[in-house]
Amino acid sequence: MAKYDFDVINDRRSSFSEKWEVADNELPMWVADMDFKTAPEIIEALSKRAEHGIFGYTYVPEEWNRAYVNWWKEYHSFEMDPDWLIFTTGVIPAISTTVRKITSPAEKVLIQTPVYNIFYNCILNNGRVPVECPLILKNGSYEMDFENLEKKLSDPQVSLMLLCNPQNPSGTIWDKETLKRVGELCKKYGVTVLSDEIHCDITDPGFEYTPFASVSDTCRDISITCISATKAFNMAGLHSAAVMIPDPLLRHKIWRALNTDEVAEPNAFAMQGTIAAFTKGRDWLNALREYLYENKKEIDSFIQKELPELSAVQGHATYLYWLDVRSLTDNSDALADFIRNRTGLYISKGSSYGPGGEGFLRINYACPRSVLRDGLSRLKAGVEAYRAEK
Repeated sequence: MAKYDFDVINDRRSSFSEKWEVADNELPMWVADMDFKTAPEIIEALSKRAEHGIFGYTYVPEEWNRAYVNWWKEYHSFEMDPDWLIFTTGVIPAISTTVRKITSPAEKVLIQTPVYNIFYNCILNNGRVPVECPLILKNGSYEMDFENLEKKLSDPQVSLMLLCNPQNPSGTIWDKETLKRVGELCKKYGVTVLSDEIHCDITDPGFEYTPFASVSDTCRDISITCISATKAFNMAGLHSAAVMIPDPLLRHKIWRALNTDEVAEPNAFAMQGTIAAFTKGRDWLNALREYLYENKKEIDSFIQKELPELSAVQGHATYLYWLDVRSLTDNSDALADFIRNRTGLYISKGSSYGPGGEGFLRINYACPRSVLRDGLSRLKAGVEAYRAEK
């Protein structure tokens, strides 16, 4: 018997889950959290903390910094200085704070689309202007358009680039040479890079991501990296993340800004959850990655057999399936609405990820296999009904 059973179905409807705030007949496979309980070692650590019974103000202990440093050294072959790390309540608050600190109102922030839709919120809600540099889809995989990227970066009004590494929604893992070229171009034009690396621990077995700051001295010195245990260990509700900044001047600016925005103090469970994840969670995570990989292979097989006109963008990270439906329709938003109304399957619309996303759907496959099969059955029924009525 496997040490960890990811086939168990957990009822989340009674837990105030944002993902599962849907009708009784609906199956949500949209927002990026998982339907698995977190590692038992984390549950034990949080339970012990709860048993203490006093939930006052919490400071950031040295063990928290050390947990990050050791994990990145052992798991990602990158050695950080503990002093490079700043606690924050989440990657998104950190991105918004950085946008406000590094740029001025009406200045521009570069993003490579299709990309995590909340990037837009972080830019627009703070009175800045998103500059879109679409990725190139070639032979089923994304690559960067460096000619266009340099053109956009050369605009003096662009002072910050948001990099998604690994890439959401496609799961693309950027290689070292690609990241190096990004760093060189941003250095050339005086652009700071914020690298969102929250999905970095969820890669296919045998695949590894490259931390942006590890690539070169240039990448290290111009970058702000957002990292967290919450995505890989399914504990986003603990609101615990880190900002890693090697350059001391840049680090001081962001440290000051995070404190000014009051997003640099942990809740009573944030420390225990993160420390337990990074010190005791490796076996669980490796088992999870194997399970997710089998889920992805099952989707691949299903699409090829049952819906061969559709295809997936090839990526090796995240638990998000970026499905190309352009052969069926040029309006994937309408398709997503149709599928939900007809079958109850709730998946993400591609257009929310910016230019290049219009003909795609994003499916979260981090769920028990029986639930995945239910979702795939609904997907097929929805697509077939849509095709019949088209």
